[in-house]
Amino acid sequence: MAKAKLIPPYGGKLVNLVAEGKEREELLARASKLPSIKITMRNLCDLELIASGGFSPLSAFMGKADYERVLHEMRLSDGTLFPLPITLTADPKELPAVGEELVLRNANNDTIAIMQLDEVFHWDAATEAALAYGSTDSKHPMISEMARWGKVCISGPMKVVNMPKYYDFVNLRQTPAQVREILEGMGHDNVVAFQTRNPLHRIHEELTKRAAAQVKGSLLVHPVVGMTKPGDVDHYTRVRTYKALVDNYYDKKDTLLSLLPLAMRMAGPKEALLHAIIRRNHGVNHFIVGRDHAGPGNDSTGKPFYGPYDAQEVMTKYEAELGVKMIPFEMLVYLPDEDRYVEEKDVPKGAKTLNISGTQVRDDYLAKGKLLPEWFTRPETAEILREMYPPRHKQGFCIWFTGLSGSGKSATAAVVTSLLLERGREVAILDGDVVRTHLSKGLGFSKEDRDTNIIRIGFVAGEIAHAGGTVICAAISPYRATRAEARKMVGENFVEVFMDTPVEVCEQRDVKGLYAKARTAMQDGKPMGFTGVDDPYEPPIEPEITIQGYGATPEDNARKIVAYLEKQGYILPQ
Repeated sequence: MAKAKLIPPYGGKLVNLVAEGKEREELLARASKLPSIKITMRNLCDLELIASGGFSPLSAFMGKADYERVLHEMRLSDGTLFPLPITLTADPKELPAVGEELVLRNANNDTIAIMQLDEVFHWDAATEAALAYGSTDSKHPMISEMARWGKVCISGPMKVVNMPKYYDFVNLRQTPAQVREILEGMGHDNVVAFQTRNPLHRIHEELTKRAAAQVKGSLLVHPVVGMTKPGDVDHYTRVRTYKALVDNYYDKKDTLLSLLPLAMRMAGPKEALLHAIIRRNHGVNHFIVGRDHAGPGNDSTGKPFYGPYDAQEVMTKYEAELGVKMIPFEMLVYLPDEDRYVEEKDVPKGAKTLNISGTQVRDDYLAKGKLLPEWFTRPETAEILREMYPPRHKQGFCIWFTGLSGSGKSATAAVVTSLLLERGREVAILDGDVVRTHLSKGLGFSKEDRDTNIIRIGFVAGEIAHAGGTVICAAISPYRATRAEARKMVGENFVEVFMDTPVEVCEQRDVKGLYAKARTAMQDGKPMGFTGVDDPYEPPIEPEITIQGYGATPEDNARKIVAYLEKQGYILPQ
């Protein structure tokens, strides 16, 4: 079969920043003598896509001119359409002078790249949130994360000496250039890509096969394995299901499964454009865009951050400029009497239909240890998901108490602990006061230190829950964005309990005299930053449980919490 003539990379050239041979050896030798900073997982994913050409024509983290124009116009400084900022933030105290070189290291302190520091500029999280994501609501996972980024953005030309090293699914991790070569060998000029961060079920299988037939070309199944939405199925489990499907149910002559180390922004319509650019760089000229593509769900008022078809509308508007044609994800339903999927608009009058929502998959099947039906998903996928997701009463979870000092968090948590121990659940307790004497010793009460304290508690809680344990956290945790980050660290088994106790009641219970001390200090013009007096408490908007910490005993409140845990399946009824 003759090689296909794939669409050229976005901007005409595939960027490659990876140093090899003698150049790499010289750079590594120089790196040991240079100042360095550690970069985050998101930065590492972005760096990999910049270096390999996935973000072409971007060849560096954005400088100020690109950053500002992308925020306001969705274009790079030269006018090229680019929907979202790709930046590297840092603490200015850790940086050398502009013009000098800087080593970028990962969390393990491995040398990844050397940057020529050309620019250092300040940025504003609220401005970026509003312009790039259309909201400043900290329930958006990207917006809550941005609160912890460095105070300045840095940019400059880079040379990568060590691309991120992976040990899982090595044969499925190809660069854009490698993907293009494989697709060219398939011999089809048209290629359609499917973006996913979820397990694939029969409906997705049907859709992707129809899309490939529609374009008379190849299919690139291109799941994200970098950073996705908090609470998503882990990529190890997902990739096992993708492999089982592609190996057993797709024509391998025309189908390629390749993993994408993208850190998603969950930016809805703008993210759809970014996904299309990435896929063009991999050789794709058709892209499937679904309902609420890359949407983060609902905001703090219960409304979706983005409209269900916003992404499809934006893709239609820019598809000619992108050179990537959109294929809309049409809603399919299953006809059990005919054993086939059809588009919703084509359902015969009076025909019986079946469908299972994502919530039903999680709550009615996986949480109860039930196999998903074969009409909905392939048996291989159903078994993998059941293996990796035991019934909810065998999973770990976190109960996160939040409320003012004196609201009743610790007293109620102590009773809940006893009731869970009675049910046979071992419980770890992370109480705010105790944590500050050990895990967070040395931290003060500035907003930055308070955030650091809560993030530390969230990290430990997440590790316990992921290992199947039960953890109770009782900390004031006054800021919504930081609680949202803690929730992300734990995942979906996060139960937020808001102790809704008025500050006047809390003051009456204040045996330590902290409120009185704080009010006196404020009157003397020396505010302490005490929550509820001279520092704000941001109450949860959609906690799983709200309890009045007055007018009821801690035992009464604790039993309400246990009843909720029973109803949700975290513990079995007695």
